[in-house]
Amino acid sequence: MRWQRYKVSRPLTPQDLFGLWGAIAAVVALALFLGWALEMKGGAVIVFAIPLISSWHSTRRILFYFGPPRVQIGNVILPWTDVTQFVVATPPYGEHAFIGVRLRQGMTLPAGSNVPPPNPAVPAPLYVSVPRHQVDVAKMVDKARRYAPPHIQIVVADPSGERVAS
Repeated sequence: MRWQRYKVSRPLTPQDLFGLWGAIAAVVALALFLGWALEMKGGAVIVFAIPLISSWHSTRRILFYFGPPRVQIGNVILPWTDVTQFVVATPPYGEHAFIGVRLRQGMTLPAGSNVPPPNPAVPAPLYVSVPRHQVDVAKMVDKARRYAPPHIQIVVADPSGERVAS
């Protein structure tokens, strides 16, 4: 159910565009080479590879995601059972907000997880910085109500304190 996910991606950079178009150019060159060397239709390679490249590129840019199969924050992928709350922190200054997760008691992060250092603006142990304009708490609450486990809460933290989003 792709339409029932909530995703925040990092902004597209020139390096991202270079990587995407470089991968597409490499696939086209491979298709042309196979067509010349093996006398086969290179169009099939292009038709099958372009969607895979696009999906790979989109996945690399994810900052925060939750959907039916999992929760992803930065490079850490978590099952729903390990998450208790999503925390949206909006400091009064700057153009970035923070989205974090609070984990169930005793939960350990997967090996190789990059955990950011504690930040006083974010009351969650695992968080990412996202552009403020990409955070939509109402949409997040709506998507979580549709399919997230019932124990999941979305908390908004600002300088005046924390409140559960409704």
